[in-house]
Amino acid sequence: MRPEIALPILVPLIAGALSLLCWRSISAQRVIGVIGSIAMLVAAGVLLHHVWHDGILVLQLGSWQAPFGISLVADLLAAIMVTLTGIVSVCTALYSLATINRDYTHYGYYPLMFLLLAGVNGAFLTGDIFNLYVWFEVMLVASFALLILGGERKQMEGAIKYVTINLLSSALFLTAIGLLYGMMGTLNMADLGQKVSQVEDNGILEIVAVLFLITFGIKAGAFPLFFWLPASYHTPKVAVSALFAGLLTKVGVYVMYRVFTVIFPISSTGIIEPLLLWMAGATMLVGVLGAAAQFEFRRILSFHIISQIGYMIMGLALLTPLALIGGIFYIIHHIIVKANLFLISGLVFRLKGSHDLSQLGGLYRSHPGLAILFLIPALSLAGLPPLSGFFAKFTIIRAGIEVDAWWLVGVALFVGFLTLYSMIKIWVEVFWKEQTPEAAASLEPRPGPHTGLMVLSISLMAAMTVAIGLGAEPVYLLAEAAALQLLNPQAYIQAVLGVQP
Repeated sequence: MRPEIALPILVPLIAGALSLLCWRSISAQRVIGVIGSIAMLVAAGVLLHHVWHDGILVLQLGSWQAPFGISLVADLLAAIMVTLTGIVSVCTALYSLATINRDYTHYGYYPLMFLLLAGVNGAFLTGDIFNLYVWFEVMLVASFALLILGGERKQMEGAIKYVTINLLSSALFLTAIGLLYGMMGTLNMADLGQKVSQVEDNGILEIVAVLFLITFGIKAGAFPLFFWLPASYHTPKVAVSALFAGLLTKVGVYVMYRVFTVIFPISSTGIIEPLLLWMAGATMLVGVLGAAAQFEFRRILSFHIISQIGYMIMGLALLTPLALIGGIFYIIHHIIVKANLFLISGLVFRLKGSHDLSQLGGLYRSHPGLAILFLIPALSLAGLPPLSGFFAKFTIIRAGIEVDAWWLVGVALFVGFLTLYSMIKIWVEVFWKEQTPEAAASLEPRPGPHTGLMVLSISLMAAMTVAIGLGAEPVYLLAEAAALQLLNPQAYIQAVLGVQP
């Protein structure tokens, strides 16, 4: 029994409860926000250390053995994901000290933030597919509340689209779970992985697998049901946007990696592989074309979330060791880079008072340090060396070349060039060109306290992007070990059930 597996879930739940107890004290909630996030990161780092040295860890809640009880399972991929969640939460909590005012704190920002983080970590660590549904609903409730926090009109419009499509996803998820339980009599992922191979009617099995693919594709913001994401992610407070951008869509991607290696191995369900390949290509292409057409800072970044999800799905769809390594490396890189770009957009808004690129300009001359801090994640997102995005894209594209997936490689390269175009557009419009006199006269900075904390959060994430690029080998080795575990689901099954499958 390894109780440390539960700590990344328990810590944010406890911190959220303490925030509620301190409802009337703004300063106490802010302190809890930072300390709770740091504690969660420490718990996640300890878990990653133990998984790296001891292998897959399992906690059977209530001492009920799988498949009858609830299992929490931490393999390398899950441990990596909860550690990344901790990193984003710490940087966002520091950033929130400068950007979340008293009103938003009174509305429940910190309890909702911790509830969201508990849901994210629960989804990463659960070994039961029904409890995965439960954690998804926890995330949906918390994210919807954070999305409408403040009640501005643009938030409500985005929230309606967000919650509608996600409720559809939840309904499909529950339907797929019901069908799967009716066929198998179990919902434990390891037990399902052991029994699915014994099913004679592959037609029904493939229908259930497609239902799961649609569900997780919606959660990930993949083509074709992605439109809720750019309609909503640019509307809340920037700290909330950064949390969403860094973490929520990656939960959908993570679950795809988990379900389509343990429960429905892609090689055994013939329809899933071509669907994933086409989904990857279309998601990359549609997302980057949407970004190229936008002229609002956060909407550009929102569309780029979609396009980058396509690279991660490509890693799963190819399902070679190198492709999975690239996909995991890409997830690690993207969570940090994308959250940081949203944080930078918030600092630009504070300095200039707008997210509209046409009204911005001149920040390179007045704030050259911020211009450099933007270039680091921007060029990393575009895949330029020696930053983290280069090694992630290079690995995935090389994996595509090795299996002769030339059309998908061509799409990935084309999308990379358009990503660079979008980042250059932001650079030119926000930092390089002179701001027009009319825009300068009509806009006012949005002064606020603790701007240094905003810069600190951005600098920490930029430093991590550089470190991952310059120190790519240990990250690659970590991704390689996680990929090998995914390719060997029998080890996962044996760890959870305690028997040789």
